[in-house]
Amino acid sequence: MSGRGVTRALVSLLVAGCAMWLGAKPAPTHSAAAVSSAAHPRETLRVGMWTLWRDREVTLSPAGGAHKTFLRACTDCATLAFREPILVKAAGDGLTLSGAGRTGNAQRLEVSGGVTLDAHGESVTLPYPVSISSRSGVLAIAVTLPIESYVERVVASESSAADSAESLKALAIVVRSFALHEAHGHAGYDLCDSTHCQLLHWSANSGRQAAAHAAVLATGGETLWFQGQRALAYFGKDCGGRTASPAEVWPRARAAPYLPSQPDPFCTQDGGKEWASEISRADLTAALAAHGLAPAGWRNLAVARRGESGRAIALRLDAREIQAEDFRLAVGESLGWNKIPSTWFEVSRQGDRFAFHGRGWGHGVGLCQKGAAAMAAEGRTAREILEQYFPGAVAADEASGRAWASFAGSGFVLETLDASDTAFLPDLSRARAEAAQRSGLNVSAPITVRAFASTPDFRAGTLAPGWVAAFTEGDWIGTQPLRTLAARHLLADTMRHEFLHALVEHEAGARAPLWLREGLVEVWSEMDSAAANTIAQKSAPPLTTDAAESALAHASTEAESEQAHRAAEWYAARLLVRYGRGQVIEWLRSGVPASVVASLRQR
Repeated sequence: MSGRGVTRALVSLLVAGCAMWLGAKPAPTHSAAAVSSAAHPRETLRVGMWTLWRDREVTLSPAGGAHKTFLRACTDCATLAFREPILVKAAGDGLTLSGAGRTGNAQRLEVSGGVTLDAHGESVTLPYPVSISSRSGVLAIAVTLPIESYVERVVASESSAADSAESLKALAIVVRSFALHEAHGHAGYDLCDSTHCQLLHWSANSGRQAAAHAAVLATGGETLWFQGQRALAYFGKDCGGRTASPAEVWPRARAAPYLPSQPDPFCTQDGGKEWASEISRADLTAALAAHGLAPAGWRNLAVARRGESGRAIALRLDAREIQAEDFRLAVGESLGWNKIPSTWFEVSRQGDRFAFHGRGWGHGVGLCQKGAAAMAAEGRTAREILEQYFPGAVAADEASGRAWASFAGSGFVLETLDASDTAFLPDLSRARAEAAQRSGLNVSAPITVRAFASTPDFRAGTLAPGWVAAFTEGDWIGTQPLRTLAARHLLADTMRHEFLHALVEHEAGARAPLWLREGLVEVWSEMDSAAANTIAQKSAPPLTTDAAESALAHASTEAESEQAHRAAEWYAARLLVRYGRGQVIEWLRSGVPASVVASLRQR
């Protein structure tokens, strides 16, 4: 059926008032608090999208490419494919949908497959399931994300250029803990994408994405624990030189020994920065009224009470008392976050204006991002950073509460939750040495091998497809349980292959194509020293280098991946036979000349 026919079929069903649309039931919601105590932690989170925009309409379009987009009006409804844009509008507590010149109604819309969403001038393409409903004429869009994808997006959104690897690892653990260990008060999703929960930019943050990705991989599945219990975790931009206890910001917060108010010398290594602003009574009145905090006509504003850190806990508006954090959030949402960046301030009246002078940025509870970045710059590890801001708490596996242990091998470090994995250190050492010998490549810094406790944990932590036994990213290797690989007689071959990946990626330059990197690993993984000659004598593969490149990056099935890898292996073998290992390694660093690539299929 053509794309136009599919869209018309969808709209016809809507116009007919099909029961599968009109009788849709709302999907169940999930509680982050319930998740935190589950025996098997969840693998996904429902995240509210564009929650501050209060959109009333959104256009949905298929993402195209290898993705196929489907939609339905409830969990048990029939699934329909579509290939043309559909405009979705809020109508009270329901939706109207229009496409191909027709319209219909629905209570809820669920989209799976790649989809592009356009609203308020922003366009975002997502591969994740999306649900859309309406509340009082405003769209509620929820995206179901793998937990690690969510953490990566938040770390990329919340971090800055001052961060480095160790501060990003600490932030990733805190972000993951916050998402999983606390209920966030939303009815239709687990977390929102604003600073009410944790900031998440849906458009890719290319400047921070790679570093965030590495930090999230390196800490996959790790959250904060205190004395055998999952711990709450918070972070802020700049504590101003002293962190706050939760009760100073949220009056009903329970005390947590690992979240004290304490000096932070790292935050103020540059001497610390103070801020100042002036706000008119009229602007303050509008901001406070919009949040139900104060009526018009008030005259005086003063700090009523302060906490241990010196931050204002309560403010007095004439005879009325309001929480200082509520005041900060109301002003921030209405007038801009730079007006009252923190509750650590003094206030004075100057005619019909109020002058504020303070320090810090954010609530000040938990990890101070400025201080964490300074610690990392001094060479402190993520563990040391977490100990500074959450004294007594430790990073541990979310599923079991066990801490990861590190064991040094020859040219690598093994990270595992099971100390008995040390029995496999000799096997890993042999695989590491063989990888260096076969490729002629080496690296002085140790390669990290993280052995996950179960196959589901491995897949959740790396987001690798189900047919993969191990996964390499730069100098980091994640594996299924070593005991599982050994029982299936896959340990030696798998680890040699992954160490080769790490060595090749370390040597590869920016212009090295994926087919060359993958192909060299495949050739050097063969047991026969004459493997390149044997492979190069085979018939040319059906895939060109460009087709192999695309399939390697976007294979959706094991068969597609296998075909692409065999093609890459053939091209790499031809290079090695014709030009020798030394020249090919030089091309790995600089890129293969186009004329050489074009000649590979010629006998």
